[in-house]
Amino acid sequence: MKKGVPVSPGVAVAHAYCVDEVLARREPNQLDVAALSSEINRFDRACAAAAEELDAIVARVSRQVGEEEAAIFRAHRLLLRDPALVGKVKTAILNRHVDAATALHDALDEYTTLFSKIEDEYLKERMSDLRDIVSRIMAQLALQKCDEPLNVGEPVILVAPEILPSQALSFDRLQVAGIITETGGATGHAAILARSLGIPAVSGMRGILREVRTGDLIALDGREGHVYLRPGPEVESAYRKLQREYVDLRDRLIENRDQEPVTADGVRIELLANVNNTADSVMAARAGASGVGLYRTEYLFLSHPTVPDEEEQLAAYRAIIEAAPNQSVTIRTLDLGGDKNVPYLGQQREANPFMGWRSIRLSSAYPEFFQTQLRAILRAGKFGNVSLLFPMISTLEEVQRLKRMVERTRVALSRDGGDAGAHIPVGVMLEVPAAALCIEAMLDEVDFVSIGSNDLIQYLMAADRDNPKVAHLCEPFSPALMRLLNEIIQACNERGTPVTLCGEMAGRPRCVLPLLGMGLRRMSMSPAFVPSIKELVRLTTLPRARDVAERILQMRTVGEIRGYLTRKVRQIWPNVSILDTNK
Repeated sequence: MKKGVPVSPGVAVAHAYCVDEVLARREPNQLDVAALSSEINRFDRACAAAAEELDAIVARVSRQVGEEEAAIFRAHRLLLRDPALVGKVKTAILNRHVDAATALHDALDEYTTLFSKIEDEYLKERMSDLRDIVSRIMAQLALQKCDEPLNVGEPVILVAPEILPSQALSFDRLQVAGIITETGGATGHAAILARSLGIPAVSGMRGILREVRTGDLIALDGREGHVYLRPGPEVESAYRKLQREYVDLRDRLIENRDQEPVTADGVRIELLANVNNTADSVMAARAGASGVGLYRTEYLFLSHPTVPDEEEQLAAYRAIIEAAPNQSVTIRTLDLGGDKNVPYLGQQREANPFMGWRSIRLSSAYPEFFQTQLRAILRAGKFGNVSLLFPMISTLEEVQRLKRMVERTRVALSRDGGDAGAHIPVGVMLEVPAAALCIEAMLDEVDFVSIGSNDLIQYLMAADRDNPKVAHLCEPFSPALMRLLNEIIQACNERGTPVTLCGEMAGRPRCVLPLLGMGLRRMSMSPAFVPSIKELVRLTTLPRARDVAERILQMRTVGEIRGYLTRKVRQIWPNVSILDTNK
C-alpha cells in the first residue's frame, strides 16, 4: 500500500491508464527498417499540425492582442521550418532507427548543451522558444499515438505527472474512475477537477509512473489517500465493496435535489455551484444547486486552440447562463498565470509565478484583450441574472480602476449600438490577505464579495498548494484562516453585503459547519458536492453551528480543530466519512 495526499473522496478499483508528460524522456523505441519511412511521415504530420496551430494563433493574437505578441509565434513558426532542427530529427530516425520522440529529445539535448555555452543573454533566451516548439511537436506526436487507447471501453484510473486543465478535454473519451498524480496538493487543479467531476483522487505520489504501467489493476481510496498497485484478491474484494457503498450513498443523496437547503431550525442556506463549462452548469442544475456562484472563464481560453473572440465568448457565456439553475451566474474574469498559462499572452518565466504577473494584473498589460471579455460579459447580462467578479484583488486602487474600465466598456457598447443588458453587480474575490484585511474599504466599492479560500490559504501560509513538500501547510483547519474568515463574514454581514465562499472548503462537511456558525449563508462548490452539503445543512441547527464556530475560534492548532470538527460532524451525520477526505 502507498500513501499520497487525499484530494477527492470516494473509492475506485480499475485498471491504470498512464498519461506521460509531453517532454518526459522515455525508453527509445527501436524501429525496423520497414517502419522508418512511416515514422518520418508521422513526424512530418506532427510538424504540419503544429504549424497549422501556430498559424491560427498568429492570426488571432495579431488581431486581438497585438503585433508584438504575435511576433513570438511567427518566430516559432520559422523554427518549425528550420532545416537544421528538422534535419537532425530525420537523420536520427533514419540512421539510428529510433522513434521521432526520441530523436526530438536528442536534438533538444544537443541544442541545450550548445546554448549553455553562449554568453549573450538574448540568444540564451531563444532556447525557451525551441523548447516550446519541441513541446508543441511532441504534443502532436502524442495525440497521434494515443487516439486508440483513449477510446477504451471500461473505467480507468488516470496516472499522470499532473492533470492540466487542457487535458480535461479528453476525459469525455474516457470513463475516468479515479485520478492519481505525482504532484499537487488538496487544492491544486487535479484536485479541483476531480472533485468537480465527483472522481476519487490522490495527489503527491512522486515516482508512481515508474512503478505502474497501463493495464495494471489499482485500488484507490480518495478519502485516506491510499493506493494499492496490483492488489491481491482480498484487498480487491474489500475495495470493490467500499466502492459500491460509496456509489450507493451518492446516488441516494442525489434524490434530495428538489428539497430546499434549510437547516433543521428553518434557516435557508444558498448552495451554488462552481463550473468550468456548460456540462458543469447542466450538472449543477441536476444536483440541486440554486445557481452558479463561480464560472471560471479561463477554462474557455485554456481549451481554445487560439484566442476566443467576443462573439465566441458571448456564445459560451450565454450557454452557461441558459443551462444554469435559475439562469443565475457569477462570471469571474480571466484568472490566468501561475500554473494556468496560454501561449498568446507570453510564457513569462518568474521565480514565484503564483505571486507574480497573473490574474487581474494582466488586465493593465493587455487592456484591449481584457475589454473584449468585459464586452462579452456585459452583453451576456441580458440572458440571465449575471454578476461580474474580479479575481486576485490586492488593493482598493485596483477595484476603482476596474470599475472605471467596466463603465467605459458599457459606454462604448452603447455607442456601438450593442446591448449591455441590465446593470450587472460587480464584486471582488478575496484571496489576497492584504485585501481581506482591508475588507471595510473594499465594501465601500463593491456589490458583493466572494472568498477564494484556495488561494487565500496558500497566500496566508506562504506555501505553494501544489508543492507536496509544503502542501500540508495549506490547511482549511488553520486557526489563522478560521479567524480571518470570521472577520470577513462578520464585516460583510454588518454592512448587508452578500458574501459567498467559493473555494474548496465549501464542499467539505467539516468546514461547512463552522462557516454556518460564523454567519455564512451562501456557499459555492463543485456540483458533485451539492447533495451532500445539502444533507448536512438539513441535519444541523444554527445554534449548534454557532457553538462549534465559537469553540474552534478559541483553538490554537490545526490538529485540535480538525479532530474536534471530525467528531462533531460525525455526531450529526455518521455516514459523512465516506464523502470527505480524512486530510
